[in-house]
Amino acid sequence: MTIEHNLVGWFEIPVMDMGRARAFYEHVFDIELEEHRMGPSQMAWFPMWEGTIRAAGSLVKGEGYEPSPAGTLVYFTAPDIDAALARVEEKGGRVLTPKTGIGEFGFIGIFQDAEGNRIGLHSRV
Repeated sequence: MTIEHNLVGWFEIPVMDMGRARAFYEHVFDIELEEHRMGPSQMAWFPMWEGTIRAAGSLVKGEGYEPSPAGTLVYFTAPDIDAALARVEEKGGRVLTPKTGIGEFGFIGIFQDAEGNRIGLHSRV
């Protein structure tokens, strides 16, 4: 079987304080998140483009969602890892791994967000 799209289609990052989490991610990535309600859950969606095969996702505050530094590690594409990591601590996060080369695959950086989740950054340059 040949897969012709990115296998990850959606991700959710647990939060306890939506206002703090939304402000953190909007600041780090210089983006705006779009708030939605899905039943009892409060969500803030990352920018996405309909009809593409890119993964999309959301911050989620709701029953069964608990921030953790030991859960799944999501990597965001960041054209400038150093700039993104520099903004992490300005909103209550913590840099765990500074920009680090991973050979021919580019660079990564890892931080803990203001909610306590571990999040990765990736860049080819």
